Amino acid sequence: MKIPKRIVTLIAAGLAAQVISGAAFAQELTLKLGHLANEENPWHLAAVKFGDELSALTDGRIVVEVFPNESLGKEIDLINGMQLGTVDMTITGESLQNWAPMAALLAVPYAYKSLEHMDWVASGEIGDQIKAQIIERAQVRPIAFFARGPRNLTSNRAISNPGKLDGLKMRVPNVPLFVDVWKALGAQPTPMAFSEVFTSLQNGTIGAQENPLALIKSANFNEVQKFVNLTQHVRSWIYLTIAESTWQDLSAEDQAAVMEAASRAQAYERGLFLDSIAADRADLEAKGMTFVKVDGAAFAAQAKDAVLANVNDEIRPIVEALFAE
Repeated sequence: MKIPKRIVTLIAAGLAAQVISGAAFAQELTLKLGHLANEENPWHLAAVKFGDELSALTDGRIVVEVFPNESLGKEIDLINGMQLGTVDMTITGESLQNWAPMAALLAVPYAYKSLEHMDWVASGEIGDQIKAQIIERAQVRPIAFFARGPRNLTSNRAISNPGKLDGLKMRVPNVPLFVDVWKALGAQPTPMAFSEVFTSLQNGTIGAQENPLALIKSANFNEVQKFVNLTQHVRSWIYLTIAESTWQDLSAEDQAAVMEAASRAQAYERGLFLDSIAADRADLEAKGMTFVKVDGAAFAAQAKDAVLANVNDEIRPIVEALFAE
């Protein structure tokens, strides 16, 4: 029996529609995520975890390509790329204050008394205000946050309170806030490139420096410093972010998947972070460094005025409130 031409046409159109529909469903959206850390860093591992979780949640429709080691560009370049639509995601922190002044709150000396206090701020009302300003002014959307190792002071004598600094010559990054805070604490801070620190400690040009445990370990400062004084003077966090333009192109369902994958990545990174802090301390102790508990309240009280003098008018009331808690 001959099938009428009209029916053949309808069948053919239906099959074509199925093929097109199937192709659309299987089509991948690839998100490019660049960052500055290396492949062993918890941030990178968490970024990979984010990609794995998002792929699973979307049945493989959304794929995340992760580019570590600044291979996709430096931090500011990546933020600019996100604003232009050439990069989808990055991991970034207080650099966002170039657009959103409230991002300076991510790393204010002595503003956060503990990791739990910092978490409370980052995930609460203040954190919501910071994120809203970043979205509005930088066109970058924070979707998760990762803790950073607190900065600690290393030296060749135990320093348990500010009075024991007694004019100690120490290296600080070229950040006016850091210089002023350490001056207020009684040290003699000297801005210096990180690459020069080991040699300067070795030859006695300086007697101390401050950094997170991971950098103290990787730079082998245990060879030229005896003590890690647990000043924990800067606690900070950093955001996993997505370009606002990329976010707005996603369906509500895919936005929900992104946020769920980000939440899982944040929890995963926190476990890695805590493990790395413990491992770095154990390694440095095994190499002969002594960890010194300090009077954190005394350090914070003496640093307060210098901190407040260096923050802008917009965030000063918030910083004052944080010091008062």
